[in-house]
Amino acid sequence: MSCLPFPIFVNNLPVDPDNKRAALAAVGRCRIYPATCSPSDYEKFRAICAKNKQQALVDTETPETKDEHKKLKKKYMKQGEAMASEYLRQTLKLDVSIVCVQMVMDGASIVESDGCLAACMLDAGCSHLVVDGLNTEAMNAAKVPRERMVAHFSEEAATPEAVAAALAFASTISVELKDNSVEFVDKILALVPKHHDQVSFQLQSPTSAEKKEPDEAFYENVATIAKKCKDNKGKIALVDPSADTLGLSYAACMRTDRPDGLYTTVVCTRNNEALGLVYSSKSSIIAALECGRGVYYSRSRNGLWRKGDSSGHYQILHRIDLDCDGDALRFCVTQLGDDVKAFCHLNDFTCWGKPWGVRHLEETLTDRLANAPEGSYTKRLFDDADLLRDKLVEEAQELAEAEEKDDVAGELADVLYFAMARAVKAGVSLDDAIAELDRRARKVTRRKGDSKAFRIAAGKEILDKKNKE
Repeated sequence: MSCLPFPIFVNNLPVDPDNKRAALAAVGRCRIYPATCSPSDYEKFRAICAKNKQQALVDTETPETKDEHKKLKKKYMKQGEAMASEYLRQTLKLDVSIVCVQMVMDGASIVESDGCLAACMLDAGCSHLVVDGLNTEAMNAAKVPRERMVAHFSEEAATPEAVAAALAFASTISVELKDNSVEFVDKILALVPKHHDQVSFQLQSPTSAEKKEPDEAFYENVATIAKKCKDNKGKIALVDPSADTLGLSYAACMRTDRPDGLYTTVVCTRNNEALGLVYSSKSSIIAALECGRGVYYSRSRNGLWRKGDSSGHYQILHRIDLDCDGDALRFCVTQLGDDVKAFCHLNDFTCWGKPWGVRHLEETLTDRLANAPEGSYTKRLFDDADLLRDKLVEEAQELAEAEEKDDVAGELADVLYFAMARAVKAGVSLDDAIAELDRRARKVTRRKGDSKAFRIAAGKEILDKKNKE
């Protein structure tokens, strides 16, 4: 089915003192309503809006002040992005490198900032902007790629004409289903020419305080919509769900042919390296959503298995995915540990033994940093910052000049070795670098990417010195 619901935070922030809602946001996707955040948090968002409006008011057309004002505009742009990044990562506690954050935007703020606010939020890490589907003026003013825009409608407002007009600016339609009814689902799906995740259906989560037993009718509706949205035809969004509601909604979207009712679960790194195969139950999924850690079901113990409670090798949960058939889960985690980063009970990183490739290189370099044998060249690199810098420049130059396929592969391997040595020395992991790449992939504002003359000159000076030796 590949259709797991995601949370929308309207009246509940994604963070709280117990960190429970922060864990709910670690499921791969969430939607944020800044206007309903606490007054202090909303003020931070309004400050971002003000900074982008300030950027839009800078006059770059007057010839006498064009260059000076371009610098000022760039300054405001950087300040706005920094403020937005802090808002997402620090205030809302969201890992935007792996969680797709949909930010609900006020159309007037987008228009007043001439689209600067829209670009700012995407550059800071948001995956999508959500705008009133009837406000085509705001969607047009945003000036962002169509695939990064979501047009939101009430059930009554989602007419064929309104949806068609919105699809000129947005790739995704979000519809708030009245009374959580499924009767309108087929009609909306028919309005979208090509599905592929182009529709999301918003449901109001049941209030747990009102009913002690699960609302079976609600979960039946979730299951019905999930079937209609299979093969990437759409998504389901739940407003202010509890961990129980979200976990039970997951179960409504999944299937299993196991007699014990457990779900096969693959655990992997954020770089999609498989760590091991485990099993999940409804209760273990709920527990994982409550604490934001890897929690599974142990068949040998007949109960929950909170990874790391006894071994110290715990996991930070980043997202939960469902495979295309709807019968297998994937937990994307960062594996940590008090002594070593090991998922396997044999103290190996994976249950398939030692890792290969770049991950093996990282492990070896980390070990060398702490326990280098006598005469280790890697230890020499760690101790001599000038040597490590020079080798990075030298090998990068050789990679740039290599022409044959084998030569390029060899020089790339050299660059990876020295680059990883620099990273390990600084305490930077592969996962850190991957997270940064994923964050950059969200950006819509791009620099020209020209080479920096002073860096080229510094590198040439190093190479000239090496050639004279």
